[in-house]
Amino acid sequence: MLSTVLELLKDSRDELLRLQTDLVAIPALGPTNAGQGEKAKVEYLAEYAGRFSGARTQTISAPDDRVECGYRPSLIIRRPGSSPRTLWLIAHTDVVPTGDVSLWQSDPFVLRQEGDLIYGRGVEDNHQGMVSALILLRALENAGARTDLSLGILLAADEETGNALGIEYIMERHPDVFAPDDLIVIPDFGTPEGNAIEIAEKSVLWLRFTVRGKQCHASTPEAGVNSLVAAATLILALDRLHTLFDASDPLFDPPVSTFVPTKMEANVPNVNTIPGQDVFHLDCRVLPSYALEEIEDEVREICDEVEAQHGVSITFSPVVREQAAPATPGDCEAARRLQAALKDARGLEARMIGIGGGTVAASFRKRGLPAVCWSTLMHTAHQPNEHASISATIADAGVFAHLLFERQAAE
Repeated sequence: MLSTVLELLKDSRDELLRLQTDLVAIPALGPTNAGQGEKAKVEYLAEYAGRFSGARTQTISAPDDRVECGYRPSLIIRRPGSSPRTLWLIAHTDVVPTGDVSLWQSDPFVLRQEGDLIYGRGVEDNHQGMVSALILLRALENAGARTDLSLGILLAADEETGNALGIEYIMERHPDVFAPDDLIVIPDFGTPEGNAIEIAEKSVLWLRFTVRGKQCHASTPEAGVNSLVAAATLILALDRLHTLFDASDPLFDPPVSTFVPTKMEANVPNVNTIPGQDVFHLDCRVLPSYALEEIEDEVREICDEVEAQHGVSITFSPVVREQAAPATPGDCEAARRLQAALKDARGLEARMIGIGGGTVAASFRKRGLPAVCWSTLMHTAHQPNEHASISATIADAGVFAHLLFERQAAE
């Protein structure tokens, strides 16, 4: 039966393109990113899954009064197998903003295809993982396949802005969804070769800084306190964090903690005014060996120095603050079986690694549930002209099929 499913997957290119075309056209931006959430996309996905008689769906909605509908939905799709034990494939439905649209070669929300590659916002992050699971579901249904494990597909909300209204809400309010012996695979990380299994993540700390000075006319700078100059000084001073927290761990790539200034909010609208307030953000990806409190204490000391130097006041607060969860053991069953499936399906010798990006795996790991992240990705997430490989998506679905049909754990 596995061979039949794999043959059907090879013929799923047209269905994959239909799914990606439709999904790209439904921008699922959370309210933090000036969007209305995932409702439209989840409705589309629920209707799609509802076409298959062997699948049943459940929507779990987290209240959120920042969006018109008042909630953030996540979708669960289940297809029973011979055992109630479930292989979970977990992707997220929300995407990030396009950024500077002029950097895109085509409309970010209209799928563009060039050979094996497809372009559009979300095609890789995280439509590829989502679509690989859905074309697998379709192949199983068309084959009438009875799998050894049950299949569970979770399409979660709110991954791009912290998970509180997605996987965290599900884990807290519906803890019975997952069983301790389920296999949890998250196709939201990958390498172009497909030979890396992610078992650990860095801590994530996004800080928002507010620098307050005194606004005045630019022709009389001595009458004010230039918050922009102080903010620039602070941005450069924060680079010291790389020296203060310089531990290295070869499991991760890059192997060190990173502290990167990113978003700058608008200050004054005109050129001839010295700003009295500037706001910017710092993205910190911290090795698990450091407590985030240590980072915050050093940040406060750096802010104090700049305050004294420029006569400003500086406050900062976390936008996202997630201390790294314990790593998934590299010899857990999910990791071993995935290694075996990669070798059988694609002849790959997979290695275990850690990453700086955050995924929903952290929610499982901190609750003692081993989760692994894997897929075959080109690392274009969040970039202009984000793209994904059609053949890699189909190949990933084939690996997941091997997991469903193999009873024994890999040695």
